[in-house]
Amino acid sequence: MMEPSEDRPPVLITGGAGYIGSHAGLALLDAGRRIVVVDDLSTGRRTAVPDGVPFHQGRAGDVDLIREVIARHGCTEVMHFAGSIIVPESVGRPLDYYENNVVSSARLLRACQETDVESFVFSSTAAVYDGSLGEPLREEAPLAPANPYGRGKLMTEQMIRDLAAAGGPRFAILRYFNVAGADPAGRSGQYSKVATHLIKRACQAAVGLLPGVDIYGEDYPTPDGTGIRDYIHVSDLADAHLAALDHLAAGGDSLTLNCGYGRGFSVRQVLDVVDRVAGQPIPRNSAPRRAGDAASLISDTRRIREMLNWRPRRDDLRDIVASALAWERRLLQEDREMTNS
Repeated sequence: MMEPSEDRPPVLITGGAGYIGSHAGLALLDAGRRIVVVDDLSTGRRTAVPDGVPFHQGRAGDVDLIREVIARHGCTEVMHFAGSIIVPESVGRPLDYYENNVVSSARLLRACQETDVESFVFSSTAAVYDGSLGEPLREEAPLAPANPYGRGKLMTEQMIRDLAAAGGPRFAILRYFNVAGADPAGRSGQYSKVATHLIKRACQAAVGLLPGVDIYGEDYPTPDGTGIRDYIHVSDLADAHLAALDHLAAGGDSLTLNCGYGRGFSVRQVLDVVDRVAGQPIPRNSAPRRAGDAASLISDTRRIREMLNWRPRRDDLRDIVASALAWERRLLQEDREMTNS
């Protein structure tokens, strides 16, 4: 980790105590940048924020708080990660998702507009696309979210564009595909014990925290009948955020980019890799399809590679799984030490 530079103001990270936000913070710190974190700790962990980093507990949609934080620290760049992210949950609780993801983002954008923030990087999702297309998705692909989570992200994308057209911050909208893994140095990972992400749950099963893994749907129009996803290592995704921020700081135009590797793995293929990395078979259970899930989501990554010269460094599924499994083993050991202390 480089010594922080005083040449540029610190970057404000909302949701910086969460899974992806904490990794983006580490990428910035490793590059010698300073950061400030706002997080309400509803899902994030205070321990995910490195020592010495200014931390403010509160909601990203608290306009007064955001204005005060920006003014106090002189922030001109914002990365927005705060929000709810569980697709099936969004189907059952749509208003909660619109409140926490859309309304809160609108308030955050208002605070950014009122404090003359120059650059805004937004955590969006592949769930904005029409998941029935079954082909690598370019940024111009039809947008037809199948669930309230994706619809809320698409609404926020449009708010960001509209604000930029009205003189607001230039922006980078990053559409994530399936994020997995943990910091290779073990500094952060996915803390949530109740998770829906396949690799996270499979690794929990590998260390004995779950009895097995449910396969939600085995009748999709895919080679083995299970859903196909494009998995990206969380640290590669964090590097993409840093590259996007540098692009905007250099005067680059606003942009919307996919974040993935451009290839997909089925649920069964992922579980086979987890079996090999863990050295034991993970029990598998058949379950009905989940509401809002698409058969296949694979990214076309030509634009991010061309626009940001972004090159992934951890794009082997075995490495992604190995880092996630190492993180689960670390969490299990920490829990045991706390229980025995």
